[in-house]
Amino acid sequence: MKKIAVFPGSFSPFTLGHKSVVDTALPLFEKIIIAIGTNDQKKSEFSLEKRKKWIKSVYIDNPKVEVSSYDGLTVDYCDHIKSKYIIRGLRNSKDFEYEKQIAITNNKINNNIETIFILTSNNVTHISSTIIRDIIKNGGDASQFLPEQIKI
Repeated sequence: MKKIAVFPGSFSPFTLGHKSVVDTALPLFEKIIIAIGTNDQKKSEFSLEKRKKWIKSVYIDNPKVEVSSYDGLTVDYCDHIKSKYIIRGLRNSKDFEYEKQIAITNNKINNNIETIFILTSNNVTHISSTIIRDIIKNGGDASQFLPEQIKI
């Protein structure tokens, strides 16, 4: 069985922080699926198709990375595609506390799926999609926080 991991998120937009997590995880898995989920608590500023296109452009030359979307619980999606791993990026201790609660809950729902925490690179720990969206909304240049393939 292939070692497949799911990196779920809203990716609105996909930042250098997200890329840092994926790039660190790549040697650990045969395939990483960057899965854009529906999150009722987050309103996306960018269409699902645009987000998929952006992420695909970043990894166009890497056959180990796929981009997908899903509705519902992440653990159900993982079960559906036969993935036993969820990747979550951590920037700081606040992220850890939040992600730990989700990981424990997911494990209670399906104990066959493990969450793997990956620290973002030190040079991108300050980047969050929320801050980047705010820069963009207010007419600022967010390009230094995004992979070069993503033009907003």
